[in-house]
Amino acid sequence: MCLVLVLCDEPERVVATHQAPGRCPYCGGGVVAADVESAPRLCYAPLCFRIRRRFYCSLCSRPLVSVA
Repeated sequence: MCLVLVLCDEPERVVATHQAPGRCPYCGGGVVAADVESAPRLCYAPLCFRIRRRFYCSLCSRPLVSVA
């Protein structure tokens, strides 16, 4: 017996953006914190909803890694 789990997609949506303290290490621009909602789906039925905070540079739009 074999169980195969296939996730169709994981759409993401930006819920809110905020100015964050600090500077981009690549270009020196400001940092923007974005709250991103994602929902992994199994055959178009959402399994769960997750909200994550992601950090981006406001000038070069690179994703930055948060160290916590």
